[in-house]
Amino acid sequence: MTLPRYVKLVEVSPRDGLQNEHKFVPTAVKIAFIEKLADTGLKVIEATSFVSPTRVPQLADHAEVFRGIQKRAGISYPVLVPNLIGLENAIAAGVKEIAVFAAASETFSQKKISVALLQKA
Repeated sequence: MTLPRYVKLVEVSPRDGLQNEHKFVPTAVKIAFIEKLADTGLKVIEATSFVSPTRVPQLADHAEVFRGIQKRAGISYPVLVPNLIGLENAIAAGVKEIAVFAAASETFSQKKISVALLQKA
């Protein structure tokens, strides 16, 4: 068995972890959290998700978070976009790299993403 030459780690806690918090985490705290993660030497940090604030209120400040982080050379800051509206909003915020949600079936996608995400964020 041959091991790969490298492993790519993608840190998703600024998006996946914070979207599950019951209370809204202030924008400045999110930005500071991402900066501290960058201090650790991570090369890919998924900064946020451009989802509808009615569906995921914890990430309603997605554009402010993305604009507020100090982009460092050698680090990628992708964002999750669940749909075309999310993509448009991400591009408007200056995002250069995205992560896309995909599912094995349309039924799962509809349950996971929900029609509410189609609202303009």
